[in-house]
Amino acid sequence: MTRGADGEAGEMAEYVVFIWDDEQSWERAGPATVEATMAAHREFMARNAAALRGGNRLHPSAVSTSIRHTPDGGVSISDGAFAETKEVIGGYYLIEVTDLDEALRIAAEVPAPFGGAEVRPVLPAGQADGAA
Repeated sequence: MTRGADGEAGEMAEYVVFIWDDEQSWERAGPATVEATMAAHREFMARNAAALRGGNRLHPSAVSTSIRHTPDGGVSISDGAFAETKEVIGGYYLIEVTDLDEALRIAAEVPAPFGGAEVRPVLPAGQADGAA
């Protein structure tokens, strides 16, 4: 058995599955593609209901606001995402599973016709060590 994100065999761990998308492809997609993808997400959620703890679609990256700490201790606020890239995070699922293998199996089912998915373990609140 693969160990969970907390390092203990058999314990449940949370993972975030980020859904990466090409926003321009979504803008060009027809209604049938959009509806088919939304239906695929509903089916995905039904199949994986036992592991799902949450998730949402996000507004386009153009309406995001980025906050960075400056070297002088201040804060810099700017419109848009941190990086200008073709793919941005378009949504996410929070899942609770026994190990990374199960998280990857579930993430491989995420409908992402214009991108892909990224799986990242959630560091439990209060845990100081971020090492995986």
